[in-house]
Amino acid sequence: MPPDFRGLRVLLFQCPQAGASADRIVRLGGVAVEAPDPAIEASRRDEWAQAILSARADLVLFHRPDQVPALVGAGADRLLDAFRGTGIGSFDPETSAALRQAGLTPDHEADPSEPEDWIRELARRGRDLLERKRRSRALGVDTNRWRRIDAAWEAGPGREHRAGRADSPFLRACRREATPYTPVWIMRQAGRYQREYRDLRSRVPFVDLCRNPELAAEVTLMAVDRLGVDAAILFSDILTVLEPMGIPVRFDRADGPGIDRPIRTEADWRGLPEPDAAGLEFVYAAVRLARRALRPDLPLIGFAGAPFTVASYVVEGGRSHRFENAKTMMFHAPDLWDRILGRLARLIAEYLNRQIQAGADAVQLFDSWAGCLAPDDYRRFVLPHTRRLIGSLSGPAPVIHFATGNPALLELLREAGGDVIGLDWRVDLGQARRRLGDGVAVMGNLDPVVLLAPPQEIRRQVGRILEKAEGRPGHVFNLGHGILPQTPPGHVSALVDAVHELSAR
Repeated sequence: MPPDFRGLRVLLFQCPQAGASADRIVRLGGVAVEAPDPAIEASRRDEWAQAILSARADLVLFHRPDQVPALVGAGADRLLDAFRGTGIGSFDPETSAALRQAGLTPDHEADPSEPEDWIRELARRGRDLLERKRRSRALGVDTNRWRRIDAAWEAGPGREHRAGRADSPFLRACRREATPYTPVWIMRQAGRYQREYRDLRSRVPFVDLCRNPELAAEVTLMAVDRLGVDAAILFSDILTVLEPMGIPVRFDRADGPGIDRPIRTEADWRGLPEPDAAGLEFVYAAVRLARRALRPDLPLIGFAGAPFTVASYVVEGGRSHRFENAKTMMFHAPDLWDRILGRLARLIAEYLNRQIQAGADAVQLFDSWAGCLAPDDYRRFVLPHTRRLIGSLSGPAPVIHFATGNPALLELLREAGGDVIGLDWRVDLGQARRRLGDGVAVMGNLDPVVLLAPPQEIRRQVGRILEKAEGRPGHVFNLGHGILPQTPPGHVSALVDAVHELSAR
């Protein structure tokens, strides 16, 4: 499934950048309609406004800010109305600002760090973005002034089609059923590697981003728009769940989230309230908003931190390399440790069940720090709580159980539960499948650093992992951990394309 405009008519205005763009549009299967620059040839403005009014253009590309008022001024209200069903591409943030000032929302903006990839990215995503825009317009959405979360796909109740999504490649792979290609999504697929996300974070503190349902849902949809992945994952944080426990978390530290009053003694623990996951309604609202705006056939993944990883934050007060405080409690105060993990397991189970009720089609349990444990210690101090949590999850939503850092725990992770076991990059995928057996799917497991390599090397490494998967049902492609902040966005798109193309059956 290489990038392909598939016959879309793309209108662009002649300027120094446009010639190369037109050539690429044609090579990628589109029809390039070159128009005189409206900012220069004022006499032709009405002609090109009419091309949009008569729907002879599916996409209109703006390379410079001054092209916007020059063209939009020619058609006034009629032209603005026509743009409600026409895709709009913007070459840079300045042009996007001019479009918004004129009353238009760009559907796709080039990444300034990779302007040469703009046309390729439009070929990858243009048809899907155009379909969303036209279907939303038909349902009464003002697609000139809208956000991703305003998208509408079908009218009336029942529009979520949970049963229909069950046949998606991602959910079929979770159930170890045959798929037309290997589905792929990526941990931290919405995050700091994206300029749009960084711009948003420069205006909104992280904790507010997580607590505002509209913003959290918008970020959730951001990665789907750009990447064309086979599942969306809710934007949130694994420590959000601590709020109803009365444990405040600070997200303003350079070294990650921090807890000013960690729980290390019986006295610290005594008096904390029995938590109620109903207090996290802002998360469930974000799930509902994201689910409503996503394509009806695209699954949404909810998630939470696993009891051990969340407890480690609570006891350590933040990130740790040796986990001395958490391990000291395990060995010296095992009863207190069990009570902390027991309470967390109950809370997290209710939290995930409420995400499923709100519209999550699958859930992932992140045990990011479990790799610090010896197998015997995991079995004694962690496994019973994780197993109880996973056993408490209701409904058909598959559970992805992901831990990092210790391949020796694989069999124990399966024993703890989950329909899919996530693998980090330090284990051979083929060997891991043999160790886990046939009754569970796997997810992974490309080293995130590979995405810093050239696209041809990314493609080679993708092929290597797909070979180890042997085309057998039950493989979801992912990284072995989250996308690194310095990753070029185009390399992430190249990964998604490589997985889809090389695994097509």
